[in-house]
Amino acid sequence: MRDRLSPRNLTRGALCLLMVAGALVDLLTPGDQRFDLFLSAAPALAASIGSVRGTAAIGVLALLIEGGVAFTRDPALRSTSWAGMAVIAVVTVAACYTSKVRAQYEQDLSEVREVAETAQRMILRPLPSSLGAMELHLLYAAAAAQARIGGDFYEVLRAPGSVRVILGDVQGKGLPAVEVASVLLTAFRTAGNDAADLPALVDALEQGLARYSEQVPDSDAAERFATVVLVEIPDDLPVVRILNCGHPSPLLIRRGQRIRTLDPAVYGLPVNLTLLGGQEGRRVDVSPFEADDRLLLFTDGVSETRDRDGVFYPLTERLQQWTAQPCAALLERLRVDLRAFGAAPRDDDMAALIVHRRAVAAGLSPPAR
Repeated sequence: MRDRLSPRNLTRGALCLLMVAGALVDLLTPGDQRFDLFLSAAPALAASIGSVRGTAAIGVLALLIEGGVAFTRDPALRSTSWAGMAVIAVVTVAACYTSKVRAQYEQDLSEVREVAETAQRMILRPLPSSLGAMELHLLYAAAAAQARIGGDFYEVLRAPGSVRVILGDVQGKGLPAVEVASVLLTAFRTAGNDAADLPALVDALEQGLARYSEQVPDSDAAERFATVVLVEIPDDLPVVRILNCGHPSPLLIRRGQRIRTLDPAVYGLPVNLTLLGGQEGRRVDVSPFEADDRLLLFTDGVSETRDRDGVFYPLTERLQQWTAQPCAALLERLRVDLRAFGAAPRDDDMAALIVHRRAVAAGLSPPAR
């Protein structure tokens, strides 16, 4: 039933009705008014959706209907009738060529999209549903049309005795931002297992971006920076270690309690701006992260969404209403609410990642309420 009511079949049916209606109106209209001329529009419209054979079939049907109308009006088939059929024939030939070009273009576009989607999945891989004791839930949307990734990036991996997380936002938009995001993700994946601590991991990000800029001098990667938040969650300790490089502060969500913003004691500079202020800001903050706690990391595409009056999205206030919701439901509510709140189509990438420490898997007891 759905196949029969597909847009393509509905359009074909509409074209047939157009031709029949044009013929009937022409026959029922007295005088020299010619409504059968609408028949020539049918093959032209068919070219936008149909195959070459389908377009040709519509054109032949239009010719037959035009011939029947012409014979009914004038059995002698004078020159005006032949002229009408000639117009339909020419339009049909042109429509068949257009249909062939359109089909080839659609095939080429489909292949390009398939390659692009494969490349995007390699850069920004789908997250596993869980990693060790941690459940992972992601909300991600790129601002660019037809793009699956943008300048916002994320990754979660296992390190000896812990889970490490990165979430960041590259300055700018489009392919240049995606380029820098891919470099930083590669550096994180390479050093994430071996880096002694989070400051050493930031060093690896800086070095990876510097090496890439040297190897690809035509890139503007050296001129871009990225805000980053790095997280380390030990398997055997009810804490979370956070190093914030100029990024929006994560939120700690604990059922039945107020949401807590985990602001750093000192904000570090974004990645690739270390030369402006050295490494003094690379301080790791430690906060409680117990069984059944949830940590929300997000980019400014979430927190800086504005309404018609220019008011920023009240993220913490909205989340406070949904703390009893499961992680997936909470992110879905956030997605719908952001879309309703925003005054204009989104012009920035958006990422929100929830890390949930499961009580059973962690071997820890939920905190007392």
